[in-house]
Amino acid sequence: MLAATRVAALRKSIAHASPSFRQSQRACLASLSTAESWKPGKSIHGYTVLETRHVKELELDAIRLKHDKTGAEHLHISRDDSNNVFGVGFATPPDNSSGVPHILEHTTLCGSRSYPVRDPFFKMLNRSMATFMNAYTASDYTLYPFSTTNPIDYKNLRNVYMDAAFFPHLRELDFKQEGWRLEHENPNDPSSPIVFKGIVYNEMKGQMADAGYLFWSKMQQHMFPGTTYANNSGGDPANITDLTHEELVHFHRTHYHPSNAKFYTYGNFALEDSLEAINSKLQEFSPITPPLAEKVVKPFGSPRRVGLTCPVDPMSLPEKQVKMSVSFLTNKATDTFEGFGLRILSDLLTDGHASPMYKALIESGLGSEYSANTGYDGSTMVSSLSFGVQGMKQDDVSKVEETITKVLHKVKEEGVDPKRIEAIVHQMELGQKHKTSFFGMSLMQGLSSGWFNGCNPVDLLELNKNIDRLKAEIAAGPFFQNLISKYLLDNPHKLVFTMTPSPDYGAEVAANETTRLMGKTSVLTKADKETIYQQGQELLKNQEKVEDVSCLPTLKVDDIAKKTKTFSLEHSAVNSVPVQWRPTSTNGITYFRGISVIPGLSAEQKKYLPLFTDSLTSLGTHKRAMSEIDDDIRLYTGGIRVSPFLSTNHSSIDMTEEGVSFSSYCLDRNQDYMYDLLGSLIRETNFDNVDKLRTLIQGNASGLSNSVADSGHVFARTNAGSRLTPAGSGSELYGGMTQVQFMNSLSQKEDLSEVSQRLKEIAELAIKRSSMRLAVTCGEDQMSRNENVVSQFISRLDNKSVDSITQPEFVPTFENSFFELPYGINFTAKCLRGVPYTHEDGPKLQILASLMSNLFLHREIREKNGAYGGGAGFSPTGGLFSFYSYRDPSPKKTLATYQDSVRWALDRADFTDQELAEAKLSIFQRMDAPVSAADEGMVVFTEGITDEMRQTRRERLLKVASSDVKEVASRYLLDQPSSHCILGDKE
Repeated sequence: MLAATRVAALRKSIAHASPSFRQSQRACLASLSTAESWKPGKSIHGYTVLETRHVKELELDAIRLKHDKTGAEHLHISRDDSNNVFGVGFATPPDNSSGVPHILEHTTLCGSRSYPVRDPFFKMLNRSMATFMNAYTASDYTLYPFSTTNPIDYKNLRNVYMDAAFFPHLRELDFKQEGWRLEHENPNDPSSPIVFKGIVYNEMKGQMADAGYLFWSKMQQHMFPGTTYANNSGGDPANITDLTHEELVHFHRTHYHPSNAKFYTYGNFALEDSLEAINSKLQEFSPITPPLAEKVVKPFGSPRRVGLTCPVDPMSLPEKQVKMSVSFLTNKATDTFEGFGLRILSDLLTDGHASPMYKALIESGLGSEYSANTGYDGSTMVSSLSFGVQGMKQDDVSKVEETITKVLHKVKEEGVDPKRIEAIVHQMELGQKHKTSFFGMSLMQGLSSGWFNGCNPVDLLELNKNIDRLKAEIAAGPFFQNLISKYLLDNPHKLVFTMTPSPDYGAEVAANETTRLMGKTSVLTKADKETIYQQGQELLKNQEKVEDVSCLPTLKVDDIAKKTKTFSLEHSAVNSVPVQWRPTSTNGITYFRGISVIPGLSAEQKKYLPLFTDSLTSLGTHKRAMSEIDDDIRLYTGGIRVSPFLSTNHSSIDMTEEGVSFSSYCLDRNQDYMYDLLGSLIRETNFDNVDKLRTLIQGNASGLSNSVADSGHVFARTNAGSRLTPAGSGSELYGGMTQVQFMNSLSQKEDLSEVSQRLKEIAELAIKRSSMRLAVTCGEDQMSRNENVVSQFISRLDNKSVDSITQPEFVPTFENSFFELPYGINFTAKCLRGVPYTHEDGPKLQILASLMSNLFLHREIREKNGAYGGGAGFSPTGGLFSFYSYRDPSPKKTLATYQDSVRWALDRADFTDQELAEAKLSIFQRMDAPVSAADEGMVVFTEGITDEMRQTRRERLLKVASSDVKEVASRYLLDQPSSHCILGDKE
């Protein structure tokens, strides 16, 4: 319950505050006063309050309610945060792998009773200032969340979301577009072959080609046989084509009902308004008994072994592509403390250089990195804990299993280092204080699985209660050792799961698709084929139809703030190094960032730079092992991050800054430790530690290769832009397909002496006092102390100047590239040169990209072509105009569509005021999204973009007219040289 003294103290502080402070605190006071009045048993707007609890460590009040008529649950988090969240979710456990929850999630958003337009969800993306909008399908529930700082926007989106969830049209045409359909390859040509099409169908073809997802999903199916988790809620392409429209409608009727719903609200908007609005929708329903699903697996009587095949990774060594894991069934979701303990045990065993599993499995060279399912998984009714590796040899499978067992026995016998437990508790304490700008959304995502599996969600918020009990349990006996015995060593429900690459895997998947297609097309009569052709025409007509969207609510351009939000910054020189200070409320945390510009790295050195930055936090120093340093990092900081730095000049896209960026944060009491740790890693890293270097290279190579299947559009766009600007070139070398291939080539080297020497050469150039600038964000009372510690940090750095190497003038080249990958689906991108941040045409190009995406490319690439996503974008800071598609079945057709979009923009009538307004809203919702304290003022520090530059750009964006858009389309896109890239199948 809330203490009245908190409200009284807040009232007293308001009386002596500045006007702006008084305004913000009144909002908090209103929230607290309201929350304090929500006593259990209180009835309001058709709801009864079940519980009210203050969670001190998170500075929030949780109110749990139940809808009287339907039984819908509601959790409200009252907190002084302007980024308010709304979510509605449903338990949607599937009974097969046809993907019905996933396809329903898509189809639900294709028009509803009050908003009868084709895709109100996508249209609202551009009629709103939402900081987040999405929907997603988990293993056993589906959630529709959004967040916004604007009260009118909040009400608009809440109405659209609830109408979509409870009163969708679920038209058969939408099901065919979003799910799957039979259609002619060219829908306008009835003589062209009939093929499978559909957005979710193609999305899941790409998803199942992701090696990590494939491994995790198949493991889960075999870990929980006979339960809903043995089915793929996203849909297996082999089963998606069995789903009928009638089954989809039935699933909605039985699952998308208030009696099966949970509502979540968060922030400082009045709860009463939400309850009244929700109740007005729910009153139309009568209570039902939601369908039950089997979620609790029958425990195994003895361990099981399953082996499956997977695609070959063409970028990795063929003999080291086996994946395996050992998984154990653990606690029920409702035992929240047991889950808390197992989650910590998982971290103790696997997380960091000092963890026993890392040393035994990764550092030993048995595998390149952990398997995708390694760790504690609390997303199911009964949780599981897994340990495994990927990038291993077939002959080492039994050795890995034996090693895992040996580690568990050793930890049981010897116990856990108390310092590592202390470090984990410290990370929790730091996490409570380190509030991000999307705190409310993160809370919801962390609560959802437990809530949908019977937990009281408020119990999941009370971290300190679990920490206190954990300390008591550890003091009373061998707590973690007992967990190891109970769940890991004496547990017969154990699954040893292995995936071995097969060169025939892709052909087998394609053959399965061909067989399924033949099974459906071979029985088609002439009348059936005519129906398919007519349905294709009808769908095209529906996609082309110009709709009246006036029924949808919208914000206006006048709702966009005219002034850029600025942050008070101070600048000084400490030991002749420029330091940017951001004094603000940080909840007792100091945030530190540094940039060291390296003048004149060669292209070959740039390829090594990501490995160099990773080495600083992986190899250890000449004095201390990385495992020892890593324990201190976790005990005293929120982590240390070092990465390549790359920034395009705000006034020229042919000028860049490149170098190294490093950052950390800590509780104010640990500032000395943080700066000492950073300094020692920067000055003393042991690049001759080739054993650790080999482990690092193999892990990086594996991680990069695995990321391509999930983020292929990013890799395609990076590669397409790599020949157009210096920054584009750097991006490709640091994190594009060039880096993927380079790291895989290094992973095959036996002798790493040359690699070690290259890293030493970069170290001689990298972090110098003369080329450095720093930024500190902290409370005002901590500035003096930070300045003293920063001064000591700088004094220990190398003060030698580095000679600037004259770089050859960058000359753009316009070439195309293709990377053959066994995904069964494709990613494409096309890039053209644009203008720098301060150029007057930049805002026009940004508006053009938004108009192209929303009014043309979305329809052509996603709705018609069936790709999971696609669009256009202009990077204000990078200066490149780009097109992209994601999980695309027809890449050549998409490339032609990119060109068609330019002609479309030029040939159509003027863009309407509403279309321009929507384009501007879509841009400003990203520009004006809340930022955490750690990020305030960072655009000045990293990019050199001043408040005046930001304000000028803001004013130019607001003024963009239709003629401006057409002008830049002609000048920068029509018949201009470009580069494109395709990742995917050769065919």
